[in-house]
Amino acid sequence: MTVENVKNYLEKFGFENRLLEFETSSATVELAAQAVGTKPCRIAKTLSFLVDGQAILIVAAGDARIDNPKFKAHFHAKAKMLTPDQALEMVGHAVGGVCPFALPPDVGVYLDKSLSRFETVFPAAGSAASAVELTCEELERCSSNFKGWVDVCKGWQQTAQDMA
Repeated sequence: MTVENVKNYLEKFGFENRLLEFETSSATVELAAQAVGTKPCRIAKTLSFLVDGQAILIVAAGDARIDNPKFKAHFHAKAKMLTPDQALEMVGHAVGGVCPFALPPDVGVYLDKSLSRFETVFPAAGSAASAVELTCEELERCSSNFKGWVDVCKGWQQTAQDMA
């Protein structure tokens, strides 16, 4: 997958003109925040996991970390991240550019509630030097194979209190 594939996918929703491409890497939360010009917590990182032999994606706020007990309680499986090779093969995006757009039909997307405190967030858009700004409602609407909202992260609540 490429940024062009994601741009074509986002066109169905009228969001293609919001796609941002950078001269520098945005492959990590910190780099993406610098490239976009926002706080790291507003970066919507897309994490890829293997559950029952299938890839799933969890999109979470940049300051959130997977809470293993919550993950296991929700998915009835241990949180096992995909390797970079598995991510490319199963999801179609390389690590650093994994995003919830233009995915194979068997890859489910879940949005973590850590995102819901922001008016807009910035997920990657198919490469390690891209992003797109969306509201949470827009992100839900245009995420491929959207399965639902989950509460499987920790660490972000403290940041939310600090921001208040």
